[in-house]
Amino acid sequence: MGLVAENLAAVRARIDQACRAAGRDPAEVRLLPVTKGHGPDLIGEAYAAGARIFGENKAQEVADKAGQLADKPGLAWAVIGHLQTNKAKVVAQLAAEFHALDSAKVAEALDRRLDNEGRDLDVFLQVNSSGEESKYGLDPADVEQFAKSMRQYRSLRVRGLMTLAVFSDDQAAVARCFERMQQLQVRLQNTDLAAGSYAELSMGMSGDFELAIRYGATTVRVGQAIFGPRPEPDETGHR
Repeated sequence: MGLVAENLAAVRARIDQACRAAGRDPAEVRLLPVTKGHGPDLIGEAYAAGARIFGENKAQEVADKAGQLADKPGLAWAVIGHLQTNKAKVVAQLAAEFHALDSAKVAEALDRRLDNEGRDLDVFLQVNSSGEESKYGLDPADVEQFAKSMRQYRSLRVRGLMTLAVFSDDQAAVARCFERMQQLQVRLQNTDLAAGSYAELSMGMSGDFELAIRYGATTVRVGQAIFGPRPEPDETGHR
């Protein structure tokens, strides 16, 4: 077994343990390996170990790697970073999921491109749960209104919410971000005006995914713990 396969198994074991500690079924939590900055060889190792969907921050990296890995049947991509509207076509053509929807401008561009492609896209609304100015995402106070507006986009299937918690050693501060998301999810599920089921929470990364699981995460986005060190977090905060 190679190092990537060993790391994948170790992370999955940690997910299972965190679920048991939280009284949850491990089947409720999906691992999304994040491959930003890593080449096709390492992605191929993860694929051989059973991973089938990978997270990328930038649409252009998805385009490049999708071409390099076109021989891998069933391999899918999730775009998890901020999207400029001029890259909407790439996401509409190649992505199975988009985890960073936080503006009407991007929603309109994606919906239009998807309509041209004749396909739908699973999306998560990104929320700035920490209130940091350096991070993208909707203000929690604006999410409900934005969720209502999603009803007009026929090609976008809203699966839930996504966030990046504050990057801090203060576990209480990190937990507050996740708790805020859990409360927001419940609020949206209790209104029939919001488009989507909001059954999912995409939150938790290498350093905090076990805590995120305690607060209801259904997708954890893990890069470094699987693929090893990479450059410093970019403007999206992923690491």
